[in-house]
Amino acid sequence: MANASHIEPATKGKLTTVLSIDGGGIRGIIPGTILALLESQLQELDGNDVRLADYFDVIAGTSTGGLVTSMLTAPDENNRPLYAAKDIVPFYMEHGPKIFPQQWGIWGSIIKTVKRLIGPKYNGKYLRNLLREKLGNTRLNDTLTNVVIPTFDIQRLQPTIFSTYEAKVNPCYNAKLSDICISTSAAPTYFPSYYFKNNDADGNDQEYNLIDGGVAANNPMLVAISEVTKQVLRENREFFPNNPMDYGRFLMISIGTGAPKETKPYNAKMASKWGLFGWLVHNGSNPIIDVFTQASGDMVDTHISVLFQAVHSQQNYLRIQEDTLSGDEASVDVATKENMVKLREIGENMLAKPASRVNLKTGLSEPIGNGQTNAQALKRFAKLLSEEKKQRESSKTPSELYYGFT
Repeated sequence: MANASHIEPATKGKLTTVLSIDGGGIRGIIPGTILALLESQLQELDGNDVRLADYFDVIAGTSTGGLVTSMLTAPDENNRPLYAAKDIVPFYMEHGPKIFPQQWGIWGSIIKTVKRLIGPKYNGKYLRNLLREKLGNTRLNDTLTNVVIPTFDIQRLQPTIFSTYEAKVNPCYNAKLSDICISTSAAPTYFPSYYFKNNDADGNDQEYNLIDGGVAANNPMLVAISEVTKQVLRENREFFPNNPMDYGRFLMISIGTGAPKETKPYNAKMASKWGLFGWLVHNGSNPIIDVFTQASGDMVDTHISVLFQAVHSQQNYLRIQEDTLSGDEASVDVATKENMVKLREIGENMLAKPASRVNLKTGLSEPIGNGQTNAQALKRFAKLLSEEKKQRESSKTPSELYYGFT
């Protein structure tokens, strides 16, 4: 890896480790809470200096998950992660109200609605300036482990996947992390779409016209698996000669940002009366965006669940998601102190709930039945990650130990 001196290649161990973080706006507080526990469990095993980027071959994130991914993998001046996992929630608590400024009262509600009809709800200036300040000139190829961040190009009408793997061989993908994060967060009707240019191998401009990756891959786990599989096919030394179809080698943690599925906010009778306005705005929410992001996320979870059951590796896949959100907590942009505290509590409560797996018939998460909570499941995964890291390090050759390269 270009800068990823903290994790040995997957070929030196038994597993390929992947962390995936869903999109969800201010609900990024939920995965932030969960990841703080995972990192603390790894620190109990391996010392206070370890970070999540030291354990995962790939960290993937969409929209707010892309921001979290970049915070966990961008290097600081000491070539260590810019943020520890415990710093994610405080980041949202501090900056969330400025990213999503609230309008109050009846007039505030009217102003918000009118804004959404004639342009983006938020101008995005604070978020853009914040990301440029925090990430500076850091580029995708500088990350401390491999990163995968989906976006969608509205000019080409196709997803654009920013991947550290691709950035190593194709300079036009080696964009600034700030540009990538602004792009993957540009949710339609909430923030403006984002345009930037980057040079290809011949010095020519490659243009990008991007919006939130959540319209294509709100749960980026499958995109991450595809990127790893491509590297095996390309005979990348980090993964080759692994079998590209050997999904039993994957150890995967997927963190959701919650959903209002069990509260059933919409129905056919209601939606049958909607025109353009109804699909854009309903009781403060955005039905068309909710449908797109939820559909893409659930399809991924269902596909991976079937895949891992087929190869008898269910124990290597952990999905932590909450389907019972309602009201403000289900929104992507209610960044009041009260709601942000509630989202943190939801994340904490999710850790105490039984570890679950999607029911392939109902589409809802159900307890696995082994009695483990999500916190206990994370502890088991932390132990596996620690063992994998130690095995890879023990496989270093004498020259690698001496010179410090892989």
